[in-house]
Amino acid sequence: MSDIEIRDDRQAGRLEAFGSGGGEVVGHIQYFVLESPERALVPVHTIVEPAHEGKGIAGSLARELYAIAAREGVPVAPLCPYVVKWAERHPDEAPAADPNLLRAAKDWLKANPEGF
Repeated sequence: MSDIEIRDDRQAGRLEAFGSGGGEVVGHIQYFVLESPERALVPVHTIVEPAHEGKGIAGSLARELYAIAAREGVPVAPLCPYVVKWAERHPDEAPAADPNLLRAAKDWLKANPEGF
């Protein structure tokens, strides 16, 4: 994997991976914070710039998202297909989301599609 730095821009709802030197965003996970029925991080999209694909950036972003959630004591309700697959391959790092929480996340996204 390339030398990257991951930063959480909570206000923008983006977990961003910066390339060496810290200036260029080489990938990100777009997410929102669900407040009800319980607080949760909800990743919606994972994007890695084409020139940086295949370097493990998306996996590093997913891993960090779950690490942030663990530090905050909140679950992750993944709607992003990449994060769903990553979580299935890493059950020790990515606890399965409650189906009711996933349903609430989908309902919230359907009611608030702007920006996603």
